[in-house]
Amino acid sequence: MTTTLTQRYIAATVKSLSPAAQVDVRAELEASIADAIEGRVEQGEEREDAERTVLTELGDPAVLAAGYADRPLHLIGPRYYVTWWRLVKLLLMIVPVCVVGGVALGQTLSGAPIGTIIGQSIAAGLSSIVHVCFWVTLVFAVLERTGADMGLQWDVDQLPEPQPTGVGRADLIAQLVLLGLAAGAVLWDQFRGFVRTDGESLPLLSPELWPYLIALIGLEAVFVIVLYVRGRWSTALAVVNTALAVLFRSVVLTLLVRGQLFNPEFVEVFRAVSGVGQDTLRTLAILLGFSVAGVSVWDIIDGWLKKRRDGR
Repeated sequence: MTTTLTQRYIAATVKSLSPAAQVDVRAELEASIADAIEGRVEQGEEREDAERTVLTELGDPAVLAAGYADRPLHLIGPRYYVTWWRLVKLLLMIVPVCVVGGVALGQTLSGAPIGTIIGQSIAAGLSSIVHVCFWVTLVFAVLERTGADMGLQWDVDQLPEPQPTGVGRADLIAQLVLLGLAAGAVLWDQFRGFVRTDGESLPLLSPELWPYLIALIGLEAVFVIVLYVRGRWSTALAVVNTALAVLFRSVVLTLLVRGQLFNPEFVEVFRAVSGVGQDTLRTLAILLGFSVAGVSVWDIIDGWLKKRRDGR
């Protein structure tokens, strides 16, 4: 039995509809298609060409059927898209970093080789990205199809306050005060000492490091002042901020790994007084190293985010 294009089109359209809707949709399509074909035939078109043109204009039968069934043909529509995108961006900024840091810390504490640490951390980070995107999208796709009300309704009270660019005077003073306190702590540790044994001061940090630490603090103070004078973040300032963070992290981690960050005499006194072993000191050093690395990475990211904000 030979079927016409119209019959094939209608069959393809109604096959995914419920039995109750198929009869009405079939009758509606037969009538509307026939009227459209007759209109073109009356204008001089061949019936076969007119039929093909009408069906082409109606489009994919699956899309047409979705319209009749009121089924969305997207995973996440306009109603939830903005909320979904904000949540995905927020989680991608937090979860992979925490996962990578946690895996790297655990592998380091277990004494794994550097290759294993890097490989396991990257694999865990990529896996966390996939899981975040998949599960958040799945939840919102279900919400899209069930029509659930999340209770999220925008109003004018949610409008954000304009964020100031650059560094304000209060921020400048606060940062310079903190840097001054840091410099004062380094100098006090070197010349007065936070720890005293037998009436003599015992520096916490290696005695030969204080000029370099003061220099790093001075560079950071100069950077803060330049940023205040410029009034806004730029690509050049973001690059300088990145360089300072990398320099600080590299110096501290290198000295920590070589056992040259803390005064050896202080370490021995600390071990004798506290009774901790070498394994405990190693764990503390690893935790300190990861803390320094985490702060430096956040400082770099924060600088580039502020550059992006000020560049708008």
